[in-house]
Amino acid sequence: MLNLNRREFMGSAAVLAGTALATGILSAAETPRLEIATFRCDVTPPMGHPLCGGWITPVVGVDDPLEMIGYVIRGAGAPIVVCTVDWTGVLNEAHIQWRGLLAQAAGTTPERVAIQCVHQHNALFCCPEAERTVQKQGDLPHTFLPDFLKSCQERSLTALNAALKNFRPLTHVAHGQAQVQNVASNRRMFTADGKMAWRGSATKDAALKMMPDGLIDPWLKTIAFYDGATKVAACHYYATHPMSYYGDGRVCSEFVGIARKQFDAAEPGCTHLYFTGCSGNIAAGKYNDGSKEARVQLTGKIHAGIRASMDRLEPAPITSAAWATQEILPPVRNSFMADNLEQQIANKNTPLALRIRPAMMLSWLRRCEQKIPIVLSGLHLNDVSLLHLPAESFLEYQLRAQKFASNRFVACAAYGDGGPWYIPVKEAYPEGGYEVSVAFCEEGMDPILTQGVESLLKAAPA
Repeated sequence: MLNLNRREFMGSAAVLAGTALATGILSAAETPRLEIATFRCDVTPPMGHPLCGGWITPVVGVDDPLEMIGYVIRGAGAPIVVCTVDWTGVLNEAHIQWRGLLAQAAGTTPERVAIQCVHQHNALFCCPEAERTVQKQGDLPHTFLPDFLKSCQERSLTALNAALKNFRPLTHVAHGQAQVQNVASNRRMFTADGKMAWRGSATKDAALKMMPDGLIDPWLKTIAFYDGATKVAACHYYATHPMSYYGDGRVCSEFVGIARKQFDAAEPGCTHLYFTGCSGNIAAGKYNDGSKEARVQLTGKIHAGIRASMDRLEPAPITSAAWATQEILPPVRNSFMADNLEQQIANKNTPLALRIRPAMMLSWLRRCEQKIPIVLSGLHLNDVSLLHLPAESFLEYQLRAQKFASNRFVACAAYGDGGPWYIPVKEAYPEGGYEVSVAFCEEGMDPILTQGVESLLKAAPA
């Protein structure tokens, strides 16, 4: 069971009913006096550590290190902490606990902390309750090592505490965007006779490559924070699964992380952060054959997109700032029954993934039974809105957010609390397919998440 106090994570009835809370709202008349600090720490797993939940090859080497990178803003109510981590996913108890630890260190509350994963697959996928369930079997490998998670949490606190001593003025914000060429493609394609042709994250199938991109968001978006004329941090957002190839045990931040690090090296005075958008149904499959050469090519395309996006940055003085939150209670999948899931976990005649995945399903079921909500959040600066959404949300949620606030520059980061796994839109459920088969919520999640996103945007200062 989750070792959590439900009252710590439940908001008011108004919030759960669909009214977002916006706090620390500042207007132009008040002349915001904001400050920012950035932090980072290494979260690279050691040799032999499980990867992607324990059902692929564990760590045999490191091609490039993994990081948690974040920023802290103060001056708009209690401090705000936003960070991105080069892991597959941080689920349920782990996500809630880590947010709480960072909140305590920053002198704020957990709902004012956002932790978003980039979602590389040669990386950690951690759900503590699932790990405890798996270890009770006696014959299953670890899904992750709890002591390593604890050490990463401690490193993040050390880095955050150091950052809290080095605030600098946050006076300006800028946004830019550029189209990325030949990276994102929709995974869920359909033939002329209506059959699904699943493209995945990589393919060598010529017929699948010949299909169109499908529904994507081609725009890579950048939001940058300034101290006067000095660019302090740049946050980059793009919607695609960040996988060229994986499963070989070689830890890598993937093509998006490699591109980000190239900008870190080129601009040592600026902290670059990469956020994966709503990509549950988006990957590079049309343009990726899973080769080492493809990773290099994809890195170059993301790098070009970031460069073009940053070329469009025009800093403007910050005249308004607010942080909005929305708690939602997702509907658990009707087919999830504890006894059945426990039988699947114990079945020694099934593949490893089909024993570990039910442990994560069981953890989600128990969380939903305790009515522990997921927290959505949004940072609003001038006409910019940065939304923090859960798990593998489908692209449509990101496109809806942009339509809800067409007068604002909206950037979405998904892969926050990973408890629900995939979050399809309701239209996808009757279509079936992989993503629907591993969605931990019923289709009623669609209106709940959609309303939550809309509420976050309505809470932005006028």
